[in-house]
Amino acid sequence: MLQSREIKKQAAQRLREVFPLAREWQESIDSQVGGQPVDILVRFRMGGEEKTLLCEVRSVGQPRYIREAITRLANLRQQLPDSYPIAVATYISPQSAALLRRNGCGYLDLSGNCYLAFDNVLIEKEGKPNLRPATRPLKTLFAPRATRVVRALLAEPQRPWHLEELARAVGVSLGHAHNVVKRLGDLEWVARDEANRIRLAAAGELLDAWREEYTYRANALHAYVSQEGVKRRLMEAIARYAKGQGTPYAFTLHAGASLVAPQVRVPTIHCYWAGDPEPLARALGLQPVEGEGSVYLLTPYDMGVFYAPLQKGGLAVVSLPQLYVDLYHHERRGREQAEKLRRDAIGY
Repeated sequence: MLQSREIKKQAAQRLREVFPLAREWQESIDSQVGGQPVDILVRFRMGGEEKTLLCEVRSVGQPRYIREAITRLANLRQQLPDSYPIAVATYISPQSAALLRRNGCGYLDLSGNCYLAFDNVLIEKEGKPNLRPATRPLKTLFAPRATRVVRALLAEPQRPWHLEELARAVGVSLGHAHNVVKRLGDLEWVARDEANRIRLAAAGELLDAWREEYTYRANALHAYVSQEGVKRRLMEAIARYAKGQGTPYAFTLHAGASLVAPQVRVPTIHCYWAGDPEPLARALGLQPVEGEGSVYLLTPYDMGVFYAPLQKGGLAVVSLPQLYVDLYHHERRGREQAEKLRRDAIGY
């Protein structure tokens, strides 16, 4: 991780590059404003007017640390009311970027992202990846067992949890649940209430982050074709067989969406299946194929996919958050159906 002094030097250089037409450029690193330290203070003229930038530097750009920077910048602006506040870090996460915008602050990071909006200036660069990722990237938060905790929180977004009951509900150790919740807390996606219970604080942001790290193809797909042309009858046959065998199952993708929103067309059936798919295939006369099929049985990457299934018309469907992330990256109108599901059924 870069030291603070080096971040300040590189940030000052980036600011000069962002304003190539600025005149009378003056910058001070580790300066003072009204007796308070300021990491970077920049003054320049542009369009005949003097501009002042106040920059607060953090080595980590996650919300927990950016919120501290916002407080410091607010205090500094009391000394220079006409200045523009900017948070600087090696990388500003999307969650931190949204937080800064809501509080009227700009940002700049060393990965190439920035947002500067003051007077008649609007400079915006987004989507640059983190060039210096931390040792604990978001992928670890969405590893299979960790995702059990995430899924439970998203499936019941209003529910307060004691850590012990959360760990017990999703089948992970207390220590593992603690680590996941701590990471979520660092990102300000969960918070503790007065009774020290865990509450989801930013459901939409957490769902977005999981969506970007997930693909339904993380599960093993087994493709089949069927002589049964009516998809609903075939889905009912799968459910009957599962009940008779005591095997967990749950429909997802367009098949699952059709049960939540009946107007959805079902081009193919996708179903999570906890057991060996071959006995089910034989019992229903499904023929395996190498290419595209009409029925896909998914061996789940983790049994957490069966958490909090919905019951629709006697058939099991994965939870709404699971259905959303499954749909989002599906090639055939998946994203469209995912966003409709989010608007109409999920609500965050």
